[in-house]
Amino acid sequence: MDEDILYHLDLGTKTHNLPAMFGDIKFVCVGGSPNRMRAFAQFMHKQLGLAGDGEDLADICAGTDRYAMYRAGPVLSISHGMGIPSISIMLHELIKLLHHAKCRDVTIIRIGTSGGLGIKPGTVVITDTAVDSSFKPRFEQVVLDDVVVRSTELDKDLAKELLACSKEIPDFPTLIGHTMCTYDFYEGQGRLDGALCSFSSEKKLEYLKRAYEAGVRNIEMESTAFAALCGLCGLKAAVVCVTLLDRLEGDQIRAPHDVLWEYQQRPQRLIAAFILKHLGLCPPAGNKLFSTN
Repeated sequence: MDEDILYHLDLGTKTHNLPAMFGDIKFVCVGGSPNRMRAFAQFMHKQLGLAGDGEDLADICAGTDRYAMYRAGPVLSISHGMGIPSISIMLHELIKLLHHAKCRDVTIIRIGTSGGLGIKPGTVVITDTAVDSSFKPRFEQVVLDDVVVRSTELDKDLAKELLACSKEIPDFPTLIGHTMCTYDFYEGQGRLDGALCSFSSEKKLEYLKRAYEAGVRNIEMESTAFAALCGLCGLKAAVVCVTLLDRLEGDQIRAPHDVLWEYQQRPQRLIAAFILKHLGLCPPAGNKLFSTN
């Protein structure tokens, strides 16, 4: 096409010099919350030893209120909102952006929060395979009036490398497991505390225990679409989410705000360590941002 308008990112091939803006990007980190992804960009700014304190990082997508995008050196940090429709829109335009910018050898990682299954709250789960609500490794995309089934396998070597990096951060547990992706937060995840509930607590526990037996260790709402799109486009991708509770123990998130805040930094700390290792860098001396020490 003569011009490609990336509408939801407020970018375009005629209005912006995308190779100059993004051509040297090597790592893309995506997460639900705009504030969290801004904080991650500021964290990476400091970890990379870039000039300034990073507090004035500009939102590259400031012309739209759909998503937020920040960069720190070779790292792009982008919000994707909640759920499959929101992350799918962002990913389509992000992948086109990387193509137009002529980026090469890019690694894309989703970082976020999730509900755990049979594991301690605060555990970081690195996804080996994203599965649907029937525990199948598939993503069903409706294209016109056809249902197209796509694979949701993620890069296993990348998952193993991330797990190895986690060994250098001893103050929280990390494991590799399946991640179940659902279409909503309440009924789709077997919660009893939504506005509607048509099943018993016994049925809920029976379902979640079957998920655990199938290898599921956490539940969220984006991973199957993320894995399918990245896989089809040849992108090396990973999903790294912290668990805020054990769903076998309850439905509501009751941990204090300061505990939840620290949990949410755990995937970011792991990914920062991974990026610094790939760039051959060490964290700045005395930088304890997001550390629990």
